[in-house]
Amino acid sequence: MESSAIRHGVRRAIAACQNTSKRRALHQSSRCLATPAQGEGIKAAAPIRFSSNRNQFSKGRPRAQLIEDDDAGSARRGRDGRFGDQRLLRNIRIIPASPSYFTATPRMTDDMLHLSQLLRRYQTLPVLPPGEAPRVAWKTRQQYKIEVLEPVRAKDYNMILTLLKRLNYIHRSLIPAEVTQTLEKYKRLVQPHLNKPKPIEIDQYGRARAVGKRKTSTAAVFLVEGDGQCLINNKSLTNYFGRLHDRECALWALKATERLNKYNVWALVRGGGLTGQAEAITLGVGKALLAHEPDLKPALRKAGVLTRDPRRVERKKPGKLKARKMPAWVKR
Repeated sequence: MESSAIRHGVRRAIAACQNTSKRRALHQSSRCLATPAQGEGIKAAAPIRFSSNRNQFSKGRPRAQLIEDDDAGSARRGRDGRFGDQRLLRNIRIIPASPSYFTATPRMTDDMLHLSQLLRRYQTLPVLPPGEAPRVAWKTRQQYKIEVLEPVRAKDYNMILTLLKRLNYIHRSLIPAEVTQTLEKYKRLVQPHLNKPKPIEIDQYGRARAVGKRKTSTAAVFLVEGDGQCLINNKSLTNYFGRLHDRECALWALKATERLNKYNVWALVRGGGLTGQAEAITLGVGKALLAHEPDLKPALRKAGVLTRDPRRVERKKPGKLKARKMPAWVKR
């Protein structure tokens, strides 16, 4: 009887060892029972309040209570603010001061955006007719590049100049102060067109004194009403200039306006050759004649006697016959 019971128990043990599901259940049950189900001093942890859960817990609570709770939490963290205000840091978003902070040319880009914004804001204002805008000498690209300390391409600076010229066409009586201040920022310190020459005045003897220059020649010309006499360095016109071309060139301003027999010319000339001296006298006579009769300005300008000729003679180079003429043996 005992032997049969022992055989039955051994068979059950072998069957349990061969069946993995029963062995796992037995192991798990033994592992769970290894720790006592109820122990002394064991308590549940407090719930974690994440930032996403804060709004869930704050629903239905008054705002004053929420602020009071946050202040209490800050006081618990420390009055000296070592750890900072976590609530404030969660709501802060650091934004660059300039919208083009991360570009290679932030200052130039900001200027272009500012000018575009002004043009969009005031583009409906009346503008001046074409060609009647005030003359302005804008800063060069090199000057602007030194001012902003950034690499400025010619294409980008041309876009800035286009915006400036368009804003400069706004009517003077309606142009806003904001636009005027912005335009002043891009103007040169010295405006060349504002430097006007001193007007030639007629003295008490009826003489108008003007100075003319050509190449290295300088002529001081005195023009007074008379019968057509002409003295150059205390010599007559025919004695001083042997060539007919130089004589006609010296008095071309009077001949072009048909004033040869109405004025007397006295000139003091020095430097250069005869041709340069004759052309210097031409410019001086034209300026002096304009002081007597300002209405002749269109005719004198058309005759080309009010503008100095800046051309100079090109000097001879070593090894050449003239300025650019090569010797004959070189051509061979």
